[in-house]
Amino acid sequence: MDLKQWTIDAFATQTFEGNPAAVVPLLEWLDTGLMQAIAEENNLSETAFFVESAPGRYGLRWFTPQMEVDLCGHATLASAFVLFSHVAPALNEVTFDTRSGPLTVVRGAGGLLVMDFPAISASVPVDAPGIGRRLAETMGCPVPAEVFAAPDLMAVFENADAVRALSPKGALGQLLSDLGMRGLIATAPSDDGKYDFVSRFFAPNHGIPEDPVTGSAHCKLAPYWAKRLSKTRLNARQISPRGGTVICELVGDRVKLSGTCVAFAQGVIHLPGA
Repeated sequence: MDLKQWTIDAFATQTFEGNPAAVVPLLEWLDTGLMQAIAEENNLSETAFFVESAPGRYGLRWFTPQMEVDLCGHATLASAFVLFSHVAPALNEVTFDTRSGPLTVVRGAGGLLVMDFPAISASVPVDAPGIGRRLAETMGCPVPAEVFAAPDLMAVFENADAVRALSPKGALGQLLSDLGMRGLIATAPSDDGKYDFVSRFFAPNHGIPEDPVTGSAHCKLAPYWAKRLSKTRLNARQISPRGGTVICELVGDRVKLSGTCVAFAQGVIHLPGA
C-alpha cells in the first residue's frame, strides 16, 4: 500500500518560512512503530497522521523523529490545510480527536486557519533552586527576569535581543531532563511594532534542537502576555532562523491560534513490502 504525504510550511506566508510538517492521511491507523519510523525518516519536527471517524471529524496523532507527542500546533494547522485544500475541500471546519482532547480548526478570512486550543496558565514563577542562573549558564544568556514551569520551561527576558542571541549548549537537554520539562520557551516583548511579543522554542530531548514555529507553546505564551499587556488579541512572532507569525486570541480557558500555510511538496510513501 502506498500513502500520500504532503509537506506543509505552517505559520508561513511563503515557502521556506514557518514550520514544515509532514501530513499523512490514512484510511485506518498504522502500527505505532511504523508511524514512528516514517516520522524518523522524514526527520521533520513533526509528522502528523489522521484517520476519518465521521464527516468533518478525524483522529489525529503527531510524531517527532523520536516519539509521539500529546500536542502540536503547527502540524494540526498543516493537517487542516491538507484537508481543506486536498482531501475534503467542502469542509469549512474540522474537529480533530487527539491526546489533548478535541481540537477544532475553522477557515478564517484572508486564508487564515483558526485553531481552538486549551490555554495553559503561567501564573506561578519558579526558581528552585536557581533555575534562572542554570539556564543562563546553559544558554549563554542573561539571567531571565522570570521563569515558569510545566509542561515546558518558560523563560521571560527583558528584551528581544536577548532571545535572538540565545545559543543552546549540550547541557540544555540535561537541564530539561532534571526538571522534567518537555522543552524551553524563551520569550520577550517585541521590538517590532507589528508584534506584541517574540519567542523561540528548544526541545533537544525530543529530537528538536530548535523548533521553527511552535503552536503549542503559544497556549502558554498567550495567557501570559494577555495578562501582562492587558489585551486578549496578540500578534506573536517566533524569531527562529525561519521565523513565523502566530495570531493569538485568549477566550476564557481557550486560546485561538491563527496562521496561514504554504504547500511545499506532495509525494508518495512506499511502505516496506508494498
